[in-house]
Amino acid sequence: MRFALTPEQRQFAASLDDLLGAADVPAAARCWVSGEHGPVRDIWRRLGELGATALAVPERYDGLDAHPVDLVVAFEAFGRHALPGPLVESLAVLPILLDEHSAAARWLPDLAAGKRIATVALPPHVPYALDAGAADVVFEHRDGSLRLVEGPGEALRSVDPARSPHLVGAGASLGQVDAARAWEFGVLTCTAQLLGAGLAMLETTREYAAGRRQFGRPIGAFQAVKHQLADVLVGLELARPLLYGAAVALADGAGTAGRDTSAAKIATGVAAHRAARAALQVHGALGYTQEYDLSLWLTKVRALKSAWGTDAVHRARVMDYLATESMSS
Repeated sequence: MRFALTPEQRQFAASLDDLLGAADVPAAARCWVSGEHGPVRDIWRRLGELGATALAVPERYDGLDAHPVDLVVAFEAFGRHALPGPLVESLAVLPILLDEHSAAARWLPDLAAGKRIATVALPPHVPYALDAGAADVVFEHRDGSLRLVEGPGEALRSVDPARSPHLVGAGASLGQVDAARAWEFGVLTCTAQLLGAGLAMLETTREYAAGRRQFGRPIGAFQAVKHQLADVLVGLELARPLLYGAAVALADGAGTAGRDTSAAKIATGVAAHRAARAALQVHGALGYTQEYDLSLWLTKVRALKSAWGTDAVHRARVMDYLATESMSS
């Protein structure tokens, strides 16, 4: 199978890059950290005008009912620009959870239009509702039941200052909902964010290495730096087909979809973490400073790597699939 984006998908990706590049996302992210949510909400509304917030929403609720690959394209752009907010929860997971539910008509049209921001906790692997303090509506899925939570609950600290996980309290049950497919979409879009963030750090580091001079030469001319960045590129590009393959498997309802999303999450997490380490080593002490934009990606990758299931969780899933396949063959 040849994984290649269509001209429309490439144009969509370019439009997202143009929008986010012009929006000064790093400045908006710093406002988000300080509790000023207006700039990110403005970006969210513009994404709604472009259709990016409607991708996973069914057409009957004013959505696009897009292919999972389209979601990957969008979330890779979100990761590349370090856009904060409960993107996975609001734009990928909840549209799946609420689909076919009587409550869908109440929330999905506004989510599709980018007029509302929502978040959700899915214990055990997603025990906290991300950015519940900034969301318009908060849900929790527990014991097969989807609950509407009153209030954001207690805020906890994250390694990424732009991510604010919240403990949620009891909520009114909206009925039984199967969260299995929504979980897979959460893993998929979190992985796409990781890929985008890794690619952004690689590009930033390449540009820095080309301009920073030592011993009369750009540091990017030294083999130690070249090889390190080449290893980062290889890791990210090898992870990319796993990610797109997982998106296709989810679209087709393949029995291997769970295995494929977990394998993509593992490979992309390792590659993005390597990109972060290389970026920090090449930038030196500058990379540690919060004033330098690189820090936004460094902390985000560290948080996303364990979000929507740790490496241990996903490795165990892959092993279970392999063991099952081995026994049935």
